[in-house]
Amino acid sequence: MPTFSLKINGKQHTVDVDADTPLLWVLRDHINLVGTKFGCGIGQCGACTIHVAGSATRSCLIKVSQAAYMDITTIEGLSEDGEHPVQQAWKEIDVPQCGYCQAGQIMTASAFLNENPNPSNEEIRSAMDGNICRCASYNSIEEAVKVASEKIS
Repeated sequence: MPTFSLKINGKQHTVDVDADTPLLWVLRDHINLVGTKFGCGIGQCGACTIHVAGSATRSCLIKVSQAAYMDITTIEGLSEDGEHPVQQAWKEIDVPQCGYCQAGQIMTASAFLNENPNPSNEEIRSAMDGNICRCASYNSIEEAVKVASEKIS
């Protein structure tokens, strides 16, 4: 089995897995970073969103062989103390209901705000559109992204 070196949350990890193993399963099963959730396995729901080189990426769609030597950030690495502006806004607005999709929502929002720190409501809706929330917390999510943008600006 091949060996891959991964830089995740600022730390180097070495894993022995098949080259076509989805990064999602490497994170969860081999590195024990379980904040990234499995939702659909086809990149449609956003529950598994992480940052790869700063961009929001569905970890179920990227193979470990594609991620080797890239800078990867999971929800656990977004902030050591949970005080990233997006995480703060999520708490202030009390966004989560069941919470299952929230790591992916937060990772999508934080990557979006890195590129557009002062978005309109329409831009927020468009950026978050690919993340599904089965509890339909969309209004709270939109409000939290707006609050986070005010914290960043």
